[in-house]
Amino acid sequence: MREQNGGLRGQTAIFQQYLKVHLWEKGKNFMNKEKNIRWIPVLCFGVLMLGLGSSDSLRGIFSPVFQEHYGVGGRGLSMMVVISYVGNLLFLSVGGKMMDTFDRKKVAMGMLGIWIAAVLLNILTDSYPMILLSMFLALGASTMLNTTVNLLTPMVCAGYAGMMVNIFFFIQGIGTSGSQFLLGRFAFSYDGWKMINGVLFAVGLVSLGLFAMVNLKPEKEKTKPKTIQKKKPQDMPGASIFWLLVLMMGFYFIGEHGIMNWMLTYCMNALQMPSRTASTYLSIFWGGMTVGRLVFAPVVQKLGVRKSLKYFGGAGTVLFVAGVLSGSKGVILLSGSGLLISILYPTMVLFFQQIYPVSVVATKTGAIISAATVADIVFNAGFGALSDSMGIQISFLILPVCMVLYYCCYLLLLRVSPLEA
Repeated sequence: MREQNGGLRGQTAIFQQYLKVHLWEKGKNFMNKEKNIRWIPVLCFGVLMLGLGSSDSLRGIFSPVFQEHYGVGGRGLSMMVVISYVGNLLFLSVGGKMMDTFDRKKVAMGMLGIWIAAVLLNILTDSYPMILLSMFLALGASTMLNTTVNLLTPMVCAGYAGMMVNIFFFIQGIGTSGSQFLLGRFAFSYDGWKMINGVLFAVGLVSLGLFAMVNLKPEKEKTKPKTIQKKKPQDMPGASIFWLLVLMMGFYFIGEHGIMNWMLTYCMNALQMPSRTASTYLSIFWGGMTVGRLVFAPVVQKLGVRKSLKYFGGAGTVLFVAGVLSGSKGVILLSGSGLLISILYPTMVLFFQQIYPVSVVATKTGAIISAATVADIVFNAGFGALSDSMGIQISFLILPVCMVLYYCCYLLLLRVSPLEA
């Protein structure tokens, strides 16, 4: 009996040792290997992008409520859109420079504070001028925060940036599409507007608290920027590279946003589709944009930034062009292109970081996106008049042309720009 007990205790001790060595130590090693993914920033960015996605969609959801409550018509709603675009341009232009000049964490928290203040303004005030101010601040800060997440992800997810950036933008897409689906039930009253902003205010405070705990690793380039630039002046690309990036991003914006703004009209008027069918095709496109960022995030990580843009951009452009040229028979191809082009925008912003030194990349990114946004605004302002004079079917051909030009710009950049391995 003693021998049996002694053997049992021995086996128990061996099993405990096994648990300690093989499970506990392996768990510690796994966490050490994965220390490059900092879980507090990942949680922070995830919560923030969910809130930003939900916030960005509210303007469209509550448009009928705004018309009734403030007594405004189409011009009043258009002013909300215009003031939002102005906020985007201003925040990107100024915010990018601030990110390169001051501490990035403090600037990001300041931007988040502005967004929270705009949401609070929606809760506390009840006038049309204040809602315009809120749209200016909220959409401007939101756009800058999107770019900030893209810029900071490589610092907190070293080695996983391509995958994590696309996951964050997938979460934002869930916030946008999910809010349209779930919050629509509250979009029939001004009280619903107040309540949803209360929820977003809480999300903002949680994100701010998490951001305060984020520890950004030091940026080596910022410690000795002059030495690096003196040794390697070729690291600072010239104006031709900048404008080529603007053209690339501008053509892409026109192609993607053109689908968002004009696909319904194109399907209903040019292809004679019922509104429900046209809406289904548009939903497939945006569903693909959202799902693709999650599904293809590991693929982007595996391929790298340049190859991902080359392969996904090429395949997505082919589907996009084929879908438009094939008429009603090819609309499903146009809708399906959303799945392939889903990773392009967040990956393009990572591409900028391979071209510009870290000491100026935020400034350059803000300037590129701002200039491309101006091109997008000009296009949408003139497209309506163009479709009236030439017809929507002919005018819609501009979109696949722009996607082809986007891809040509990218291929040219691969040949002429100084890229990191």
